[in-house]
Amino acid sequence: MTQHPRISTDPAVKLGKPCIKGTRITVELILERLADGWSVAEFCASYPHIAPGDIEAALRFAAEHVSRPIIRAAE
Repeated sequence: MTQHPRISTDPAVKLGKPCIKGTRITVELILERLADGWSVAEFCASYPHIAPGDIEAALRFAAEHVSRPIIRAAE
């Protein structure tokens, strides 16, 4: 998996969920708000410490995560 300079995971922050580095804003929260119809501008206005590039990084991270092959344990 590619490193994402704006995304971090830390077991002590949000149970290790991927977050925008230096914040407690999860990739999951960003995806949920965008799916609810928020624009990038609305998100950044509501969370002023988040930049549009952070939103792009979250989307790239999520896209990469879901594109990985699924490995299933033998039954």
